[in-house]
Amino acid sequence: MQLRKLFQSSVCALALSIAMPSQAQSTFKLPDLGTSAVQVLPIDKEKAIGEIMMMQIRSGSKLVQDPVLDEYLSTLGNKLVANANDVRFPFSFFWIDNKDINAFAFYGGHVGVHTGLMAQADNESQFASVLGHEIAHVTQRHLARRIQQAKDNSALTIAGMITGILATVIAPDAGMAILSASSTQSALSQLTHSRKAEQEADRFGMQTLYNAGFDPHASSEFLSKLAAQVRFKNKAPVFLMSHPLPDSRVSDVRLRAQQYEQRYVPKSHQFQLAKSRVIARYQLEGESAQAYFEQALKHSSDLDKSALEYGLAITYLDQKKLDQAQTVMDKLLSAEPNNLFYLDVYTDLLLAKKDYNGITKLLGEKHQLRPNNQVITLNYANVALKSEQYELAEQLLKVFLLEKPDHVLARQLLTDTYKKMDAKASYHESQASLLSHYGAFMRAADEIQKALNHVEKDETVRRLRLKALLSQYRDMQKELAKL
Repeated sequence: MQLRKLFQSSVCALALSIAMPSQAQSTFKLPDLGTSAVQVLPIDKEKAIGEIMMMQIRSGSKLVQDPVLDEYLSTLGNKLVANANDVRFPFSFFWIDNKDINAFAFYGGHVGVHTGLMAQADNESQFASVLGHEIAHVTQRHLARRIQQAKDNSALTIAGMITGILATVIAPDAGMAILSASSTQSALSQLTHSRKAEQEADRFGMQTLYNAGFDPHASSEFLSKLAAQVRFKNKAPVFLMSHPLPDSRVSDVRLRAQQYEQRYVPKSHQFQLAKSRVIARYQLEGESAQAYFEQALKHSSDLDKSALEYGLAITYLDQKKLDQAQTVMDKLLSAEPNNLFYLDVYTDLLLAKKDYNGITKLLGEKHQLRPNNQVITLNYANVALKSEQYELAEQLLKVFLLEKPDHVLARQLLTDTYKKMDAKASYHESQASLLSHYGAFMRAADEIQKALNHVEKDETVRRLRLKALLSQYRDMQKELAKL
């Protein structure tokens, strides 16, 4: 779905006007952490800290809002979580548009993955090994232990520590600079996982990887690949700045993998498609991307040829070479008519050709078979919006948001739909919800006040609900101001 430019421009506009980011919640309460009295970090407080950090990431980072990649990552991530030990709460997985090799996890089960990690992984087991490692950091509560270890350090506040960890896991260079400039060496030591924590994450992550049906030897393969980059580059991969890699670690992981039986894992078609999409959309662009896939196709095996053709079709589409893209996509979709990767690009192709009837018919049929699937539903709603079928778009998005109320892209589409419909009360309410995802609670409250100005006098229930939201947003702003 080619909504990236629309979404990113909206986010940039929001970020300029937001002092403290957040997400919309029906209830919101900051944990009373203090600065030196934390003996044990309870699960509810850990989740609250995670929400605060996710708020900041949503406002300040270049997130990838791509339903197809989200679907792939969430499916893979939750498969690993289902096979992990000590899981205390649901996990959420998200992409960051960044070419560096990196992944990170933090309080409350949030796992961020750079697109560069997917581009550099050779197979799904390697990619999954990193996710399993990050999941283990959460389940073993390594970050929670950092707060406990810092409780007696008067120079390090809890709020400062959250900020430092957040900066470090996303941009280690910046994070190190922030903490080294304003804190002690003791505080600085909190920013990287200890050797013991890495060993634990390696051990539990490998067990999770094996339980989920992947090759445990992939862990040592990927670490060896990173170690090679350290030898041949002046700057180490970002992942290694927050995940230390002493010489012994690769050997330890290799020896641990030998304790598991050798496992053959067939190539994952979904992984290959996701990798092609990442390379075409987030690593390379234009003629460079096209040349990459054309060259790769000359040397490919039959197993990954369709994935490379898919990547090539994306490059054709992005360069407005619509006829060439159509030739490739007709072939691919004919072979796999229900493939979500193909349906998404085919939707973009027909939208580019303004063939609204054709894509509405196709997606309507697919939606009946897979109602509320995010790839099909959001594409279908986007087509309905562009073809001025506003009531259809509204219906699709409202039902979808009942299941996934925090889905920002769906909320953006619904806000745009209400604007096109000139439904002023609904537009301002939806805009308030969208703003609250980024922590602009005062602006969200202003939008609710505007919505109230457009509610009819006889809409008593709606008026009461909006007044309750107005009070809620103001309370949220007060809670955030406590930090």
